[in-house]
Amino acid sequence: MRFDITVENSEILPEIKLYKPSSASDERGQIWTIWEKENILPEGLEFNLCKFTRSKKEVLRGLHGCYDTWKYMSVPMGEVFFSVVDIRKHSPNFLKYQTYVLNDKNHYGVLVPPGFANGHLCLSEKCLYHYMMSYEGKYIEPSEQVVIKWNDDRLQIPWPTKNPILSSRDKMSNI
Repeated sequence: MRFDITVENSEILPEIKLYKPSSASDERGQIWTIWEKENILPEGLEFNLCKFTRSKKEVLRGLHGCYDTWKYMSVPMGEVFFSVVDIRKHSPNFLKYQTYVLNDKNHYGVLVPPGFANGHLCLSEKCLYHYMMSYEGKYIEPSEQVVIKWNDDRLQIPWPTKNPILSSRDKMSNI
């Protein structure tokens, strides 16, 4: 069974793509497709790493990014407030952001190209965040990534929390 996926470009950050999959439901549950090789990454690129994070309510991870990794994110369980920020210093959209709510009901996925940072806040009691990455060479270690503090005054992201649970890494900024 094949499912259609509608793709929309962000009006704020046109390089960011929101994937809206169709689904089918019956008495057993639901099925949908989050990605197809032919319609996600630019030609010649492939995903070479897939990760999950499991978080509890109020955990905020990010904002993290780098200049050579493509990322595709979705939320198979729970709900997150997702934010992506342009970190390309010579971009007309430098430090502009786009936000989405990703959850296990809308099944949305977001494709984030190199030069952007992203972060997510778990809104539900528990959430499972899924991301696939494409890069050449070695994985960009966390110590080499760009980190922007979640409440950086330059951004004014409307996070739906005032006191998130953060790692020590996410309490600082290096940009």
